[in-house]
Amino acid sequence: MKQTAGFISTYAADVSGVCSALFELGGMTVMHDASGCNSTYNTHDEPRWYDTDSLVFLSALTEMEALLGDDEKLVRDVTEAARAFSPRFVAIAGTPIPMLTGTDLAAAAREVEARTGIPSFGIPTNGMHTYVAGAGAALDAIARRFPDPSARPEPGARRVNLLGATPLDFSVGGTVEAVRAWLAREGWEVVSCWAMGDTLDALSRAGTANVNLVLSYAGIPAARTLERRFGTPWVAGVPVGTAFARTLADALERTAAGERTGVPYAVPCEGAPAVVIGESVYAGSVAAAVTAETGVPCRVLCATETEKGFLAPGSVRATDEDELIPALAGAKAVIADPLYRPIVPDGAKCYPLPSEGFSGRLYRREIPNLIDRKLMN
Repeated sequence: MKQTAGFISTYAADVSGVCSALFELGGMTVMHDASGCNSTYNTHDEPRWYDTDSLVFLSALTEMEALLGDDEKLVRDVTEAARAFSPRFVAIAGTPIPMLTGTDLAAAAREVEARTGIPSFGIPTNGMHTYVAGAGAALDAIARRFPDPSARPEPGARRVNLLGATPLDFSVGGTVEAVRAWLAREGWEVVSCWAMGDTLDALSRAGTANVNLVLSYAGIPAARTLERRFGTPWVAGVPVGTAFARTLADALERTAAGERTGVPYAVPCEGAPAVVIGESVYAGSVAAAVTAETGVPCRVLCATETEKGFLAPGSVRATDEDELIPALAGAKAVIADPLYRPIVPDGAKCYPLPSEGFSGRLYRREIPNLIDRKLMN
């Protein structure tokens, strides 16, 4: 059956993406679910769980509540918790059962905000999409509510926001810190990082940036909202490898100067013998870095949510085994999480690139920091 996984794992669900994106911002995130989602999230999808405090709760939806409906209990419980903990905001995220029962999460959030005065929003996740969709919706909700509407960039300044940074793509091995260091070497000041290593107060100053650097597709909804609100242009890419890092630095300069560079990693790659599997922006950056460093064309099989414009010609979106297996036919080299090995064609060489969003904590210690470093020794 299509969308049935017989050989490989699945990506972290959209509700985990919500929790991951909002984890460090001082808010309260509620998974509206019976049981299970919270333990899966904190044991497999959240490497910060035991080191950083965060308010992540489960609503403990019962069978009778699901059958007969009792949204007032959800609102009442969330309201009581919000009054007890005084978070900066409240986010209510859905799971499969609320989807089936048609729970109006946005209405519940409006009621919580009316009762508490705390900014609240519902995020229409349902457990049927990947973390990219959930994180994108969560960061977009922040972009719509919290940046100071009076903020404006200083002409000629070199200030940048990082959008779409979560451990599900970059883990906690120093990659995001390395991106910050790379930007500092290039003469840029980081205003805010959405959302690792920064506070909601930092994110509220996002409108003062001259340009936004989108590190994953999860940052695209927020990038578009910030562009609409403040006119801030954006460029997508991760400074993987020394050669592509230089390309991305140039694109960032041109974008800040008013040129639309958009997706500088999207180099045509039809029929490329090398394949990267993963999220579109990071995988695309790895593919561009491999090509720039070795001369070998490299294409992307994007297994998460994305749009065609974020894939190079020759790259495709393939979200399940029925699409991935034929798309891998003829590949000579595959760069992917080790849990993809069962579907790699015989004779193709595997280069492991673990992803926390796919294999959880299994290969966390093996996740490399590729920022501004030569890929081949």
